[in-house]
Amino acid sequence: MTIRYIFVTGGVVSSLGKGLTAAAIGHLLENRGVKIAFLKLDPYLNVDPGTMNPFQHGEVYVTDDGAETDLDLGHYYRYTHSPLSRASNATSGQIYDTVIKKERKGDYLGKTVQVIPHVTDEIKQRILACAHQDPATQVVIVEIGGTIGDIESLPFLEAIRQFRHERPKECLNIHLTYVPYLKAAGEVKTKPTQHSVQALRAIGIIPDMILCRCEEPLSQEIKAKISLFCNVREEAVIDEKDVAHSIYEVPLELHRQGLDTMIGKMLDLQLRSANLSSWEKMLHTILHPKGQVIIGIVGKYIDHQDAYKSVFEALHHAAIHAGVELEIRKFESDRVLENGSVEQTICGCDGYLVPGGFGERGWEGKIQTARYCRQNLIPYFGLCLGMQIMIVEFARHVLGLKNAHSTEVDPNTQDPVISMLSEQKQIQNLGGSMRLGAYPCELKQGSLAYKAYGRSLISERHRHRYEFNNQYKSAFEEKGMVFSGKLEHGELCEIAEIPTHPWMLGVQFHPEFKSKPLEPHPLFREFIQAAILARAQNLV
Repeated sequence: MTIRYIFVTGGVVSSLGKGLTAAAIGHLLENRGVKIAFLKLDPYLNVDPGTMNPFQHGEVYVTDDGAETDLDLGHYYRYTHSPLSRASNATSGQIYDTVIKKERKGDYLGKTVQVIPHVTDEIKQRILACAHQDPATQVVIVEIGGTIGDIESLPFLEAIRQFRHERPKECLNIHLTYVPYLKAAGEVKTKPTQHSVQALRAIGIIPDMILCRCEEPLSQEIKAKISLFCNVREEAVIDEKDVAHSIYEVPLELHRQGLDTMIGKMLDLQLRSANLSSWEKMLHTILHPKGQVIIGIVGKYIDHQDAYKSVFEALHHAAIHAGVELEIRKFESDRVLENGSVEQTICGCDGYLVPGGFGERGWEGKIQTARYCRQNLIPYFGLCLGMQIMIVEFARHVLGLKNAHSTEVDPNTQDPVISMLSEQKQIQNLGGSMRLGAYPCELKQGSLAYKAYGRSLISERHRHRYEFNNQYKSAFEEKGMVFSGKLEHGELCEIAEIPTHPWMLGVQFHPEFKSKPLEPHPLFREFIQAAILARAQNLV
């Protein structure tokens, strides 16, 4: 079977939404019976985003096989059922690291190692590796990070130029650009798009389609102008205007303009009839909610809209499932106590979520958030660090261990209820490294977690170093905490909950990575339902 390749590039400015666009294209093709795969090529020299500041890069998305990847893979997951793994993301850092190691081993037989052909050949190998991770794959969608004109992206662009030269009938180039409206002049301007395509053509890449990000639909006259100056067929100039209500409108808008049909013709794909009724029904629910729920998120990186991207989306998925409108209120954890009272700062929400994170900044604000929820019987959901916060708060204010802490924040704490595995005496030689990827978890029957999942064995993705210290397990259980999930064939705590509370639950993993708009994650679904119930009781 011949595999086809779609290369998605971006021009004019960054943050155009290449990831969302690539995901929407994948959704449309998958809907029409095509088996797809995704590859994100990132031009930065970091080996992966795992050590990058979320304020710079946004969230780190984790795959089942433990790869720390770009957040765009989260979009791919939410819009499609494409396989995602280490083969789905490659950075310049990874590429150069591989090439240099090969040179040191003598794999190049003493040749001068250069960007062309050695680096570009390695990039092409990554594309092929992604294509062959599943034998059923028919189309690979390759998104090139950065903006045309960035020096960092040049090796990737040269690689895809070569790739298409070697497979002229199997490749399609889609260029995403920006068509601004100048309010003072009262005109839409195509010049930035023209320059962007000129820069792309100078590299040797000729776009087959141009997707135009814009505030309002483009007139046929504007499309004709772009077609003429950019040497692209007029019907292949498609506008991608800002959506009014939800990012999940994007596939429907592109389908309305015939994007999927056009791709099928250009790549000679056999497409079945489109059936987007489930997606349309979901959007109808968004537009016609039957109620409202307010969720407060208390975290370190609230000011960056992409730092908790998957968390926000998972909450929206659960709200859509419940048929209600979601309002998210964001609270910087290190400012929660500025007014002296956590109640005054964060009150007014129907439930609270504390997401994952690292480091000590904002710890006490999160602790007081958990205490506020526990004492006032307000739904609380802790993710990764959020579960550890719940544990420390319970140890301090219920068990009476006033100095209880995590050794991440206080290495010398007298009561390390959260610590690295290597610091826990009964567990040897397992600490000091990140627990990454999917791990199986056994659930306790009758627990909140078991009721949510409806089964006793689950698999969830992890990204953390610190664990609950089982030396304290009996003391917690005596005071009413239930450890409702544990690592299969092990004793590591994965889920903790308080059964005397309406809904207070923490997980050591990241369930947000496995939520889709039509398939909300069970724990997010139940959390939102608990918040809706709490809201109804407070309004009575």
